[in-house]
Amino acid sequence: MSALKSKLYQLCLTFIQNRIENIEYSLQQARQASNDDTKSSAGDKYETTREMMQQEMDRNNKLLYEAGQQKIALQQIENVASDRLVKNGSLVITSAGNFYISISAGELNTDGQKFFAVSQVSPIGRFLIGKAVNDSFKFNGKEYIVEEIL
Repeated sequence: MSALKSKLYQLCLTFIQNRIENIEYSLQQARQASNDDTKSSAGDKYETTREMMQQEMDRNNKLLYEAGQQKIALQQIENVASDRLVKNGSLVITSAGNFYISISAGELNTDGQKFFAVSQVSPIGRFLIGKAVNDSFKFNGKEYIVEEIL
């Protein structure tokens, strides 16, 4: 893996680990709030608050599962070698932006350059997968030409 791809991989890994930590913290807070309310409330207010906390925990559990799936997907591309066609794990330099096909982590900045970490199933990711150097495509009214695949 090139040094640049390695840096982008680490930025994505940090992104997903931070996301997991934030979700786990939110889950812990929701559990604590539910337990605290159990000790001090009675009647309908207790049931309503407890249900709201349960919904929050369910939502956070779903987010935690999805983040875990993203981490697994990211780990699977850690050592993906360059290829002549864009695939999951490719770093794609285009005429209109640079894309790391990995997870949807948004804009990443390293070595004074801007890159976009996108999933292979994202709208632009689907356009990029399978392209070769000098292939072009239009996305959102903008022309992209693949200049390099790392």
